[in-house]
Amino acid sequence: MCGQGVVGRYLGRVSGPLLDRIDMHVEVPRVRARDLTGRRNGEPSAAVRARVLAARERQTRRFAHRPGTFANAHMDARTSREACRLGPDAEALLRNAITRLGLSARAYGRILKLARTIADLAGSEAVAADHVAEAVQYRSLDRDRVPVHEA
Repeated sequence: MCGQGVVGRYLGRVSGPLLDRIDMHVEVPRVRARDLTGRRNGEPSAAVRARVLAARERQTRRFAHRPGTFANAHMDARTSREACRLGPDAEALLRNAITRLGLSARAYGRILKLARTIADLAGSEAVAADHVAEAVQYRSLDRDRVPVHEA
């Protein structure tokens, strides 16, 4: 197990443009043995599978008229603008995250696509503020690299 200093130095060597190409940065904490062996009442795999299949079907319908685009991950910037229209609350939240975290245009696009996928998994036609907030939360390495200067 590496200490925080070692991890911090390693992450400092990972360039911003490289991190921008990774859709999700998620910290996975160590799980205690007793938590692994205990019974959990989480969502059954069949229910998760059904949500994923429904989301993929939404995406298939959405991109039926766009050759070469089969899923949200394949969207170009123009398609993202069309498929990921944000309401005022969601747009304000994303604008605030970009400013506070110093995100690049590429990270903005990744968050937008991820928020669209989260909305699809929730069965929502619109990308809402809560979908954007969840997508931003999956950019943990961006949060760790917050610029020191204030805008």
